[in-house]
Amino acid sequence: MQTFAPFIFILDTIHSVTVASHQAEFVHHDPLAHINISTPQDCHTYPELKRKLYSALAEGDEGELSIAIPKEVSLRQSGHSMANGVSSEVATPEPQTPGPSQTPAPGPEFMPIVIRIGYSLRNPVDGIQFVLPTDAYPYRIPHAYTIPSSPDAARCWVPCVDNFWEKCTWEFEFVVPRYLEEPDLTQRDEDGEYSERQEAMPTVVVCSGDLVEQIAHPNNSNKTIFLFSQTVLTSVQHVAFAAGPFHIYSITADSSEEASGVTQPLMHAFCLPGQESMLHISTSFLRSAMNFYSTDFGSYPFGSFKVVAVDEMPVQRFDSATLSLVTVDLLHGEDAIEQVIETRQALSHSLACQWMGINIQPKAWSDIWLVNGLALYITGLFIRKLLGNNEYRYRLKRDMQRVVEWDNGSMPPICQPQHLDPSDAATLPFVNLKAPLVLHILDRRLGKSGTSLGLSRVLPKIFLSAISGELPNNCLSTHSFLRTCRKVSGIDLRSFAEQWIYGSGCPAFGFSASFNRKKMAVEITMRQEAPAHRALEHNEVSKLLFKPVSFFEGQMTVRIHEADGTPYEHVLDIRSPFKRYEVPFNTKYKRIRRNTKRYLARQAAAQAAAEGDAEAAEAMGLIDMGFGLEIWEKEKEREIWKVADWTEEDEQVMSGATYEWIRMDADFEWIAAIAFEQPDFMWVSQLQRDRDVVAQLEAIHALAKQPTAIVSSTFTKTVLVSNYYYRIRCEAAVALVNCAIRRLEFLGLFHLFKLFLRYCYEPEEANQDLFIHNFVPKPNDFSDLSEYFVRKVLVHAISQIRFENGKTPAVVRQFLVDQLRYNDNTANPYSDAFYICTLISTAACATVSIAPPERGELLKEEVRSEHSAEDVNLLKQAVDEISRYRSMDRLIPSPHNVVTVAALEFYLLLTAANLLPNDLRVFFPLTREGNYTQVRIAAFDGLFMSKWYTPAIMRYVLAVMANDPSRVVRRHVARCACQSLALLVSMGEMKNGLKDSESLLIEEDGSIPPQAKEVKKSDVDLMIKVLRKDREIGKNEVLREFLMPIVLAPDVDQEVRWGVIKLADIVLRGVEETPPKVTIHLPPTPVAEQVPQLPPVKVLAKVQRPVKTGGLPQRAHAASAAPAPAPPKLKIMPSAAHAPMPSAATPTAAARSGAMPPPPVPTKAKPKPKPKPTGIIKPLHIPKAQTGGMSLNDLRACRNALKKLKLHKNAMLFMQPVDPVRDHAPNYYEVIKNPMDLSTMGAKLAEGHYKDRFVFETDFHLMITNAKQYNVAGSYAHTEAIFLETFFEKLWNRINKTLEAANKAVEPARDELPSIVVKRLPRKPAPQSTPLSTPVSVPPPANAEQPAPRAIIKLKVGGAQVKPTEKVNEKPVEKPVEKSAPKFKARKPKIPDEAPPPYVDDGSHDLLQEVIAIEREKDEEKRQRRMAESNRESPPAKASGSGPPGKRRKPNVEDDEADILTFATTISRKDKPSIPSSNTSTPVPERPHASTPKAAPAPPPKPKKKGPEPTPTPAPVPEAPRISVKGKEREVTNAQPTPSKPRAAPATSSLNEKKCRDVLRVMSKLPEYPIFAQPVDPVRDGCPTYYDEITHPMDFGTMGQKLTEGKYSTMEDFVKDVDLVFNNCRKFNPPTTYPVNCANAVEKAFKREWTKAYEKKLSWTEKRSLQGLMTTLVKEDISFVFREPVDPVLLGIPTYFQVISKKDARDLRTIRTKLDNDKYDSIEAFETDMDLMIRNAITFNGADSEVGRISYVVKDRIKDMLSNIKSGGGTKKRKEGDPKLAPQPTKKAKLG
Repeated sequence: MQTFAPFIFILDTIHSVTVASHQAEFVHHDPLAHINISTPQDCHTYPELKRKLYSALAEGDEGELSIAIPKEVSLRQSGHSMANGVSSEVATPEPQTPGPSQTPAPGPEFMPIVIRIGYSLRNPVDGIQFVLPTDAYPYRIPHAYTIPSSPDAARCWVPCVDNFWEKCTWEFEFVVPRYLEEPDLTQRDEDGEYSERQEAMPTVVVCSGDLVEQIAHPNNSNKTIFLFSQTVLTSVQHVAFAAGPFHIYSITADSSEEASGVTQPLMHAFCLPGQESMLHISTSFLRSAMNFYSTDFGSYPFGSFKVVAVDEMPVQRFDSATLSLVTVDLLHGEDAIEQVIETRQALSHSLACQWMGINIQPKAWSDIWLVNGLALYITGLFIRKLLGNNEYRYRLKRDMQRVVEWDNGSMPPICQPQHLDPSDAATLPFVNLKAPLVLHILDRRLGKSGTSLGLSRVLPKIFLSAISGELPNNCLSTHSFLRTCRKVSGIDLRSFAEQWIYGSGCPAFGFSASFNRKKMAVEITMRQEAPAHRALEHNEVSKLLFKPVSFFEGQMTVRIHEADGTPYEHVLDIRSPFKRYEVPFNTKYKRIRRNTKRYLARQAAAQAAAEGDAEAAEAMGLIDMGFGLEIWEKEKEREIWKVADWTEEDEQVMSGATYEWIRMDADFEWIAAIAFEQPDFMWVSQLQRDRDVVAQLEAIHALAKQPTAIVSSTFTKTVLVSNYYYRIRCEAAVALVNCAIRRLEFLGLFHLFKLFLRYCYEPEEANQDLFIHNFVPKPNDFSDLSEYFVRKVLVHAISQIRFENGKTPAVVRQFLVDQLRYNDNTANPYSDAFYICTLISTAACATVSIAPPERGELLKEEVRSEHSAEDVNLLKQAVDEISRYRSMDRLIPSPHNVVTVAALEFYLLLTAANLLPNDLRVFFPLTREGNYTQVRIAAFDGLFMSKWYTPAIMRYVLAVMANDPSRVVRRHVARCACQSLALLVSMGEMKNGLKDSESLLIEEDGSIPPQAKEVKKSDVDLMIKVLRKDREIGKNEVLREFLMPIVLAPDVDQEVRWGVIKLADIVLRGVEETPPKVTIHLPPTPVAEQVPQLPPVKVLAKVQRPVKTGGLPQRAHAASAAPAPAPPKLKIMPSAAHAPMPSAATPTAAARSGAMPPPPVPTKAKPKPKPKPTGIIKPLHIPKAQTGGMSLNDLRACRNALKKLKLHKNAMLFMQPVDPVRDHAPNYYEVIKNPMDLSTMGAKLAEGHYKDRFVFETDFHLMITNAKQYNVAGSYAHTEAIFLETFFEKLWNRINKTLEAANKAVEPARDELPSIVVKRLPRKPAPQSTPLSTPVSVPPPANAEQPAPRAIIKLKVGGAQVKPTEKVNEKPVEKPVEKSAPKFKARKPKIPDEAPPPYVDDGSHDLLQEVIAIEREKDEEKRQRRMAESNRESPPAKASGSGPPGKRRKPNVEDDEADILTFATTISRKDKPSIPSSNTSTPVPERPHASTPKAAPAPPPKPKKKGPEPTPTPAPVPEAPRISVKGKEREVTNAQPTPSKPRAAPATSSLNEKKCRDVLRVMSKLPEYPIFAQPVDPVRDGCPTYYDEITHPMDFGTMGQKLTEGKYSTMEDFVKDVDLVFNNCRKFNPPTTYPVNCANAVEKAFKREWTKAYEKKLSWTEKRSLQGLMTTLVKEDISFVFREPVDPVLLGIPTYFQVISKKDARDLRTIRTKLDNDKYDSIEAFETDMDLMIRNAITFNGADSEVGRISYVVKDRIKDMLSNIKSGGGTKKRKEGDPKLAPQPTKKAKLG
């Protein structure tokens, strides 16, 4: 059985398969063509599609075409085993380099069998690109070519074994039309043949291999046959072809080599008509590259080389055997400058890949670094020959700096033998960057340490072995390469390989040098660090994966230029991270003497060079680049240029120096960050006298860090002297930006202007002030390419100048506008398109301030106010000039429309900075077909930075992804659709979607520290959740409608498909991402809620004291045993009619326990009202920080500001008080009478010395004023004070705006907090249920003996204080106590006598009950027994509250902790369902276990687990308007609770009409819905016996009508009708019929939506607030005891889990994990775990122990932080007005 693998293509048919000329049976199965999902219309099923795609891809790798070998074909062995090729490599695997997994094990070899497959292919999705003219591109030339559009694109057009290591020879026969256009049938020549038109373009085919012949078709003269043959074994992935009317250009051989008799390969270049002129210019250099490679590395491995430039190429190049397909963008004309360098780099690399990458391939995927690195390495050697050694070394240095920045612990090693898969696309660019550098330093070490000449001896051997067949299968492994290096050089490279090849990271060196006169030696101190290892040292998994190197060893060359000017090299052997070396000093002179013969000779040579002696100048070299420069010779010119000279002191120091300069790693043998300090005059000497560009570059970078007037003058001289390499001159110009500072009076900017003035018309006065001068440029002349690049960089450098506030000086912006306005390129032989692009981009850069963007600064509603009229005018001028250039580019296009692209990027940057309005009219027209591809991409970038998710634009974007003819555009749009969402969120453009962005959680404001990875992760999760809930994104109907059709389309591009799936991952919640949880959704019933039982806690005596009649119920006392949360904030003031409380401790305990009942609902009462006193909540303890009168918001704002100030980089000097001795300021306290610092401010803030935030601000300004007063302007401290003050002003302004907005919303509510209006209602004597807890005391039993009117407390509250108010009113405070009431034996309420009135739930009624029910499943049996006992003690005729509240039985100690959470959970329901009219309080619902379904409609004698008594009619509804609870959502009472899930429930819950209609609306969108939308018509529907079989018909239309008419009283009734619809359908129709299938689909959707409607968890604000609390708490020192789980072995406490059970153990990490995983349904549940953690510590260690004392401190801290959260959480929810997101009753907020 043989398997082939054609991949995703629309295969017309496989006509036949023959094996050895015998017909064979075959099976072709394309896994991707048979993907189907359960509900393709549902966009939420994308995870199912994703998994099936992965499965199909894996299945496709196993083969898609299976061929059975006919029995007529005999399999004969060849007589020997497979001892060569890949199999031999597998037989003897090399260490650390396993072979490819596709290679077979060694075994017998069989005689070859010929297999012939006849197939036809139409419209392939991948592998072949057809470029055709369209309406948008009518002049496009038709052509076709193969492309690597996917990793396995080859199988898309030819049956093959699709991998690198299956090679064979190839023969191709192409039959194509002779001409692109059909011949004119009306015109014939004399011989009767069709005449050829003059403009006819013949079709040309170019293919891998050598052209054998081109012949006319024997049967059709209008067709031509091209025959190609590839005799070298080649992988199918390296085979390509192109067909079209190409123009052919032959790259001729050098005449000198032809004369010598050396055979040169044929080289041709091809392009489309109209590009012939650019083809010759762009590709003619390839012959020199071929000669270079052939001479240095061996003969060319193939017979010819072709380059074809094609259109719409998705990548820059596609390299195949003998053929490189390149994008047409690489072609350039004679007037190009920048493109020349890019094209030569790309094409020379494509030719190098013929040697290394195509002829030689990696043995395993882990060896890809070697093959790619060697190709880039030899390309670099050719670039050195082509562009010079300076360019080569400059590029090496720059690449090394990029690697050092990149390889900091985030990148893997370049070779990972354990990885058998291809390199990740994210790391491959890094591998390609580091690999040639590793080979370079390997070459240097081989050349220095061994006897060889480095890699120049190794590479020819490798290439020769590949051509001769000695290299097995032409596969090169890392091990064999290193073995060859060892054989050639004799050096052991194991240490080198472990550090640089198999390890990750780069070293960071710190060097210092000093001269020891006694020893006549230079002492060099070396210190090495490994940043990558340090970053991963605590992450064991990453260390194993990335293998960061902790220490790099080797030799480093140090070059000391001694006093006589002679360089001496010394080798430092680095064997330890720290060492001090003594390097001998050779010069006898102890200092540089100016009267030596050598010095005088150098002076004479310099003088001759200055006078124009060419030989003397050559002899001088770069000894001193300043000699002969006019501005350094004439005093007047020096004054005009403001040239600075060394002072006499500097001259003395310089003359006393014993050496001129020192260079570390002079031979460039390390990829490392090297920090070396030496005086500035030594760096100047190195810059001026060292010939190496790397040395000059290092000197410039070192001098840029110490800006002085001397340094600015030195840089200016470097730019002026043309002997420097142009790259060095450009670097010096950029470095002048560092000298453009106020301390130097912006000398760097002056020098930049002065340098650029050479390209402008000279001012009339020589001493013209350049800061007010208009720079009018001369006509462009780019003949001197070095001056062109310097000019571009000068413009760029000038645009980088900034004031301290981040803004660019106006003179700079005016300068850039003038350059755009007066640019003249009429007489220039070169194009100025890229120069204009530089001007446009620098204009955009200079317009935008670089001040660090704080949160909100880019928001439209917070436009910066510091823009003056001058700024507006300059911006208008710049925009006008850009618009002019855009118009010009439309008329006279620049190469590839680069000017238009730059203009679009200009608009994009200024729009993002909110300097220009977001005008889609700029971008949208350019996204359409007909524009150049790069213009379309830039326009789409601008479109994606706007609100592209509006329906109209979203529809357009999705249409482009699916149908655009350009594969490049489709992929770019799909990729950017995901990335833009993150950008828009971070920029604040989607602020309206982030519903909690204006929360008062000020400590969450601003940027997040980089080390807080968990916080970052949670922020990303929160952002995704917000996007999914956003109406315009996650709920976008257009996206939901077209997402699945796009990804399921058979012709969709594979990258587009994965991009759309990734978009779905972000904005949609997949139905299968998390498996459905087995949950029991029970409705609320009048049974007490309880949480999972926590460990027994001893109840203190003072907590268990008896409660007087009318006082708090016992449960409040039991709950108070738990650690109390933050004290209540709201104080309920007694009215005159209320009697004082008998005990203040009782309500305080209740308040601390969190047992705050919700407001009572109106009920019928007896007509005899009797006043009843109300208790008073004891004022809470005010935190110490607020004792001065500071409000909570001000306190949080000041803490946040102080925290950010301390973290600021300029705050180091202000962290602590000034010490006159330590800080060398002996007279500080004589000058400064009122010192201030950040630590003092923090202490004052903690001690409550500030009455408001403005006093805090005054202290900060005092600190800054002190710093400015004591330190002179321009000093370090003075500058730091300015920067810190600037940062504080921005921060403080933002905080003030936030607080002012918050105060406007909160202050009116606070005025109403103390106002409580008590209304008394007549109360029926019927039995009533009593809430579980109350914070308000009731009078003694004397008042309880007579019936009293029911008092309704009407709270006028708002904002965050609503929740505490609800809890206060949960207890019926004024309810009279009946004498006949028996002693209350149980804490569970009884069944009321009447059913509750109907009400409409807002969504929060049932959610918490579901979660609590699940949490209590373990203790349910015990609770059932307890409830049964309680039922026996309480007469069934009485409700649980019919007796005096104080006569309830005492709670069990083991239930104390359960009661805490019970209070928190039942509160969320007390205000939702109304109470029976005969009752004055809401019964506490208890969720019965699923095993008690009989608890639904229960008779009165079974009150514990039963729902309300099923009375025939609900309680009167007219009393509903009497409810008055301010700040709450609108509530309507209902008769019975109904279940929250479509299944039988043991209790009922009241109807929520809105949820029911929402579910019906969602189902109505299903395609299967219509057959259930209306009643069955026996005639219309063809079912005459329907009503004979179905006695109770039902449909969704009827259900909607019943909802409108109010015929449903419970949610169960609604669910029963839904089930009735499905049951009727299944009863009447046989299984598997269409109606039954529809019923299954609709029922599945119904269950999913019904479940979603009752999910309950913390709101976004609450979770984020608690996460912020946890982050802050963990960072504080007091929390160290609780940060990690207790380890009894490590801590030496083996009995810990005997005292504290494991299931009750809590710590901050465990709690944080539960919080992140949404295990808490309310803040109370979180608080319960916190209390349990504290109590565990006190229980095990004792209250008087050190841990016990810390526990109390942490306890108080948690209280304070939780009170902040609770007081600030409610206001936002009231603002939003969303009852689902803000269920006030679910929180246990404090009163006060």
